Amino acid sequence: MKEFRNPPNVHQPLGSYSHQIEITGSERMLVLSGQVGIREDGSVPEDPIEQIDAAFENIFRNLQAANMGVKDIIKLTYYLVGEIDTAKRRELVASKLEGHQPCSTLLYVAALASPMYKVEIDAWASSAD
Repeated sequence: MKEFRNPPNVHQPLGSYSHQIEITGSERMLVLSGQVGIREDGSVPEDPIEQIDAAFENIFRNLQAANMGVKDIIKLTYYLVGEIDTAKRRELVASKLEGHQPCSTLLYVAALASPMYKVEIDAWASSAD
């Protein structure tokens, strides 16, 4: 079972995430490598918001291959290079997560594996009820 919580003695989340998720009972875990903003056709958009969109599509394809969905995501870690419009990023993430609020960490980093990548997102998922 997954229990999503925001303890009353911790500030409210600043975006589409939960402060903690406790998993108990029988579970199946899926850990994804960081997904960069490469589209299915191999192209990499220059716009970092479009890279976030492509990275999420890659996450969703990985989840689908494991018979999981967005509601199974329990942790997302975002690695961003340079300033990315916060409002646009939050709006896109909220639309991708469809109201789901997994745990989340966001880091600004100097660089990723290639200068063309401005975004990398890694994900953990659990199929616990």
